[in-house]
Amino acid sequence: MPYNVDAVFQIAGIGIIVAMIHTILKQMGKEDFAHWVTLFGFGVVLFMVAMLIQDLFTTIKNVFLFRM
Repeated sequence: MPYNVDAVFQIAGIGIIVAMIHTILKQMGKEDFAHWVTLFGFGVVLFMVAMLIQDLFTTIKNVFLFRM
């Protein structure tokens, strides 16, 4: 059974981009904006994880209730 690792790479990519933007803004002295960027990135990743968990629970429900 092949595993879909696209979501893992997307989350890792978002984390790397947010970390780079946070570092750049912090070095420019815009620490408030850096914190907002980090918070926004966390929200996006949290939303992605919530969607993945919803898909997982739907799949589990379909397996145990024998639905397709």
